[in-house]
Amino acid sequence: MKKRNVAIIAHVDHGKTTIVNEILKESIKDNHLDLSTINMDNNSIEKERGITILAKPTSIEYKGYKINILDTPGHADFGGEVERIMNMVDGVILVVDSYEGTMPQTRFVLKKALERGAKPIVVINKVDKESARIKEVVDEVYELFMDLDATEDQLNFKIIYTSAINGTSSLSDDLSTQEKGFHNLLDTIIEEIPEPTGSIEASLQFQPALLDYSDYTGRIGIGIVKNGVIKLGQTVEVERIDGSKKQFRIQKLYGYEFLNRIEIEEAEAGDVIGISGLPDIYVGETIGEVGKVEKLPLLRVDDATMQMTFGVNTSPMAGKEGKILTARKIRERLDKESQRDVSLKVRDLDSENFIVSGRGELHLGILIENMRREGFEIQVSKPEVIYKEENGKKLEPYEILEIETPNEYAGTIIEKLGNRGANLDFMETNDKNITTLKYTIASRGLIGFVHNFPTYTKGYGIMAHSFKEYNIASTLDLGERTNGVLVSMESGKTTSYALGGLEDRGEMFVEPGVMVYEGQIVGENKGDKDLVVNVTKAKQLTNMRAAGSDATVVLKKPRAISLEYALDYINKDELVEVTPTSIRFRKKILNANERKREGKNL
Repeated sequence: MKKRNVAIIAHVDHGKTTIVNEILKESIKDNHLDLSTINMDNNSIEKERGITILAKPTSIEYKGYKINILDTPGHADFGGEVERIMNMVDGVILVVDSYEGTMPQTRFVLKKALERGAKPIVVINKVDKESARIKEVVDEVYELFMDLDATEDQLNFKIIYTSAINGTSSLSDDLSTQEKGFHNLLDTIIEEIPEPTGSIEASLQFQPALLDYSDYTGRIGIGIVKNGVIKLGQTVEVERIDGSKKQFRIQKLYGYEFLNRIEIEEAEAGDVIGISGLPDIYVGETIGEVGKVEKLPLLRVDDATMQMTFGVNTSPMAGKEGKILTARKIRERLDKESQRDVSLKVRDLDSENFIVSGRGELHLGILIENMRREGFEIQVSKPEVIYKEENGKKLEPYEILEIETPNEYAGTIIEKLGNRGANLDFMETNDKNITTLKYTIASRGLIGFVHNFPTYTKGYGIMAHSFKEYNIASTLDLGERTNGVLVSMESGKTTSYALGGLEDRGEMFVEPGVMVYEGQIVGENKGDKDLVVNVTKAKQLTNMRAAGSDATVVLKKPRAISLEYALDYINKDELVEVTPTSIRFRKKILNANERKREGKNL
């Protein structure tokens, strides 16, 4: 069967996963499958956030062709996967929002694709939006291709116009020509994307570009068979990253059919497969016939740029809300995650705490969220960037930050980022009063900014950032909260009376009638110092009238706390307590007197 291998790439939230879902529906609409269940983002967090977290291969059959499709992450934290996937495909489907146009992550993923020589197909999505700027966006796409030094062949790309949410497509930008189905795109893939170049007659070459994990078979290496044939039970040889060689037997061989990983007997050049049999198989290694390994170029794995401490929950509330509490279970879970995620590193800090390194706040935050949903209780520290030292100089990671905002909020953004040491590289306001800002900023400077950004722009701003380089570390104290916090001095249940009396001191994080403990952060102080407060104090009742008046106290709604907000909010002397049902802030040292003594000793 003829093959086509293609990746689908885009800026976050431009609709690529929805398009893959529609392609799947197109290929199986004549079968008896329930089309409503088709969804590439089957992880609950992916569904809630509308993002793709990990790359996923799928495969369909259409008009006698096997089309392997790899849905890629659109967020900068997972950019390393995008780059490695380009090694597995011959073409890409670039999805661009008909209103937002080309965005920072669009540039990033397209650059990787063009550098690999991939043949592009452009999909202008969401053409049904009232705000769509179809012709202008097409011009933007052409300009982007030229900026990225696309070849003449790459510039001669075909365009498909779609409304993925409605399941319609067309070869024309005339909305009246939109029709149900995505056969236009599938036909274009067959016509435009070249056949894989490998030969089944040549010696076996296989290189894992991604990792997966099974509780039954262990680590699974996912990649494309570059040349030759590979069979279940075959003894093969791997050339490791360090140049050493080792023989092992293929215990499981996997192919992909729709959304399913299926066991197969053999695969040949051009097939996207998964293999197991080598417990520590790693990205970029070359697997071939015994004594005949022809090493393939190494694949780049992004270095971790941010780390945090994961540890056993030591708060007075420990064990009340979760079912998985021990250091051993936490370590096992982190090890399992590192088996499938090459950008994640884990090392012991002590017997109950582990340093976990990853590509960014989102990368680590998703791991925490998955763990809490699995029943874990943990406490985590503030995310910190990972420094490097070269030639006696301290280096830290820097990022490219691009923002689009209504002009009326641009001043606020410029002020906030100026305080975070960001360097403004470009500024422009268009005729629609939208200001584009481009910055270079230390990764530390984004901690706490990302989740305040919607507030700064009243929800109308668009922001994207991606890793640029390691450079001289800034001397500024970046990423620290400037406001102090309100810290509980007692353990017990909060009262309306106590909370009401503190409202002039700041904004509360807790409501009446909830359990708190000594050292828990219960609110934000208006000033820059921490303040120890009693939120459990009850009004001394002298008569029935007094009791009634207390019951009528009207309090402001407490500030909503999400995991992302918590990780951005805390300072270095604080922790986030994470359980299946709660997210709490706390001081690392719970007792106020001990905190004072520790402060004096610093």
